[in-house]
Amino acid sequence: MKVTVKLFAAARELAGCGEIELDLPSGATVEALRKELCAASPQLTPLAERSLIAVNEEYRADSAEVSEGDAAALIPPVSGG
Repeated sequence: MKVTVKLFAAARELAGCGEIELDLPSGATVEALRKELCAASPQLTPLAERSLIAVNEEYRADSAEVSEGDAAALIPPVSGG
């Protein structure tokens, strides 16, 4: 199944693009999406491991399933003061 992952801020800079399309097996979880994203763009690995993932504009736990056509987003940690 195809899932599009949108990238923001540092993730976008590291990957050199604003989104990555992944081909995942049916029944894949957010954890599997994260691993496939890191395989597709290894330079994202340190950031992806500590980032949240939203699916269809809702934060999801690593155990949540993703579906064909879902729009995911890698949300890097933010800091401020």
